[in-house]
Amino acid sequence: MRGVVQRVLEAHVEVDGQIVGQIEQGLIVLLGVAEGDTQADLKYLVEKTIHLRIFEDDEGKMNRSVLDVGGSILAISQFTLLGDARKGRRPSFITAARPEEATEMYQAYVRQIREQGVTVETGIFQADMKVHLVNDGPVTLLLDSSKIL
Repeated sequence: MRGVVQRVLEAHVEVDGQIVGQIEQGLIVLLGVAEGDTQADLKYLVEKTIHLRIFEDDEGKMNRSVLDVGGSILAISQFTLLGDARKGRRPSFITAARPEEATEMYQAYVRQIREQGVTVETGIFQADMKVHLVNDGPVTLLLDSSKIL
C-alpha cells in the first residue's frame, strides 16, 4: 500500500460539482492499494498515518500527530499511485489491485482509522474527483508498506 500524506489547513473533494468530503486541520491521504497487499500492509499504513508526528508543537517542532491535534483525515482512493512510468511514455498500472480488492482495503483503512477515534471523510471510490486543499507547510510524505514489510 502507498499513501501520500499531506498536512492541510483544510481540504475537500468534489464529485459532479458536489462536495462529498470535507475537513479542516488534519491530513489528506491519497491511498493506493497494490496487488497482493495484506492485512500487515493495512495495519502499517493505519498505524503510521495516525501516529505520524508532522504537526508542530508549542516550540515549532514537528512532534504531534493527527490524534494529538484533534485533526481529521480526508482519505482519497488513488490507484495511479501504483503507476510505473520507468518505461515508455504511458504509465503501467499492472501492480495496482483489482477494484474489488482495492475497495475492500480502502474501506478497511477508513474503518480502522475511525476506530482509533479520528474523524475520516472520504471521496467516492472510482469516481472522477476534484480534490481541493491548502497544504500546511507544505508537508508531504510518501508512506509505502512495501519498503518495510
